[in-house]
Amino acid sequence: MAEPIKNRRPEVAAPTPQNTPASNAPISSHAQQPAVASIKEEDLDRAAAASIFAQNPRLVQMIQGRLGSLVGRSSGYIESLPASVRRRVAGLKGIQKDHSKLEAEFQEEVLQLEKKYFAKFTPLYEKRAQIVNGKAEPTDKEVEAGEEDEDEKDDDNKTETEKPSETADVKGIPEFWLSAMKNQISLADMITERDEGALRSLVDIRMEYLDKPGFRLIFDFAPNDFFTNKLITKTYYYQNESGYGGDFIYDHAEGHKIDWKEGQDLTVRVESKKQRNKNTKQTRIVKKTVPTESFFNFFSPPKPPTDDEEDDASSDIEERLELDYQLGEDIKEKLIPRAVDWFTGEALAFEEFEDVEDDGFVEDEDDEDDDDLSDDRDDDEEESDEDVGQPRSLNPLYSPFNMLTPLRFQDDGAKPKQEAQECKQS
Repeated sequence: MAEPIKNRRPEVAAPTPQNTPASNAPISSHAQQPAVASIKEEDLDRAAAASIFAQNPRLVQMIQGRLGSLVGRSSGYIESLPASVRRRVAGLKGIQKDHSKLEAEFQEEVLQLEKKYFAKFTPLYEKRAQIVNGKAEPTDKEVEAGEEDEDEKDDDNKTETEKPSETADVKGIPEFWLSAMKNQISLADMITERDEGALRSLVDIRMEYLDKPGFRLIFDFAPNDFFTNKLITKTYYYQNESGYGGDFIYDHAEGHKIDWKEGQDLTVRVESKKQRNKNTKQTRIVKKTVPTESFFNFFSPPKPPTDDEEDDASSDIEERLELDYQLGEDIKEKLIPRAVDWFTGEALAFEEFEDVEDDGFVEDEDDEDDDDLSDDRDDDEEESDEDVGQPRSLNPLYSPFNMLTPLRFQDDGAKPKQEAQECKQS
């Protein structure tokens, strides 16, 4: 359920059964490092160890594999206890199982309650869509209720702004969803200038619950120059079995195929390169299509890693899965319930932003590497001309649809043997 917009979210959210992630070790010792300014011998040992590991990457992999195999193994302490004590421990485990059953029932009732209120929200969403698309007008009572908030802000700011002149032929609220998405930070990072042309035809975003645990996002478009789809959907599925604490466990997502019109696919770009024959000195233009950043990559979600993939590749896919899921949650939990607050930008006041530390240092660019790259391009005698708009990224480390809640997968024979991330169904 969406949180009331009038209540600011606390800086640190208290753990609940809905937002507590799965963990192989739910109890933490929170051990602190010794309060010693410096120990030269230990520093030397660390430097020596770092040097050894840097020179022997296979040794690092072997140690990591060994440590991974030890996770979950008993230290032998429980087995060393007297039989009467072990019997009591077994009894506690039995009680814990009863607790887990109640947790699962609790989560199921929460889901049913959310569905109940979602049915009450739906008529409000439908009326919003009619007003946005010029098919209906708000009532005087609704306008009056909305203007009360505006009057309070005017009293606080005490500034006079020039009122815009009336224009006769404006229907609804133009670019409502595009503006709302661009104000939502995680989505704004993904939207390129090229995407905006297609997203201007977005008339509604809604969601629906599945019969089994999961939800579907539905993007409704008016006719446009880019694709023939009226509806483009993305569905998030959860596993049938609940996780630790009774939470639902995310499984995978499936996106709707976009039927692009000829030459209008926004998920690729055309690279034109001029090649010159060293013998004949003749030149030719070679064109090829390559994947590019686009919001519409959202509908082609990443696939879970396989056992055969290397650790680095697997880690990259997991990050993309994490991002992909969180994007879906942001649309479901933030954008859809409070679209008008994102359109006006008011919702930004209730967002939590990561603090960026500025230590005063600016990283210098490596001129030598730039020179080497320039020389390589001259040797190849090729020129590249990319006809693509670049996204206005708010976070340079954020890669659009190198597709946010860490997602891992349980060992069911088909998925990698990694810890499963519990995700809130709501």
